[in-house]
Amino acid sequence: MLVVAAVIAALGVGLVFVFARGAESRAAEKYQTTNVVTVAAGKTVLPGESIKSALDTGKLAETAVPQGQVLDAALRQDDLGDLDGKVALTTLFAGEQLLSTKFGGVGDTVDVASLPLPTGMIAKPESFDLPVGSFIEPGSQLAVFLTVNPSTPTCLLIDRVTVLSKGAQTETTTDGGSTEGSAPALHLAVTQQQFEWLQDGRERGKLSVALLNSESEVKLDKTGPCASIRGSE
Repeated sequence: MLVVAAVIAALGVGLVFVFARGAESRAAEKYQTTNVVTVAAGKTVLPGESIKSALDTGKLAETAVPQGQVLDAALRQDDLGDLDGKVALTTLFAGEQLLSTKFGGVGDTVDVASLPLPTGMIAKPESFDLPVGSFIEPGSQLAVFLTVNPSTPTCLLIDRVTVLSKGAQTETTTDGGSTEGSAPALHLAVTQQQFEWLQDGRERGKLSVALLNSESEVKLDKTGPCASIRGSE
């Protein structure tokens, strides 16, 4: 009986030791942290937004995360250089840890919202000189202008079109070391006639757009190159 009692006591001590080690390990995972890059509080990184733009606008932060919650592929501050020229492929929300798999380059599929093509319309891809972080998104209403040359006044070619989707905007570094952004492609919902106007305008000069709201007032020119393009149809 004494031997059995001694064995049971030894087993009890062993179990307590194992439990204590496990508790210590769990405590370490809970209180020991690792610094990783996350989306800053109150911020959102949009699909097609470059890593440089996210950094410049304060959307990213180095955050101490409990070791047990750090994702396997979570990026550290030193890893961000590997993402130069890449853009977010999906929406990244506040507090989310950055993963390299959620960034890509030209040609990668960008998970962006898109609107259905209205009945009777066709979708036309167009690229304009849009600034980084442009407010133009799916559902935006645009007026399209045409500038034939510096000596000719800019005219209004189309008074209102709807943006169906917006592609990625990437950035490249020139030989001189400066950074240039490539304009994101927009898919516009247009009629066949508007499609042909855009094609003609693109061949004659430079197209540009202005963002509209429901109260914006724009008037089509009755003379000049834009009126000529519309009148030729």
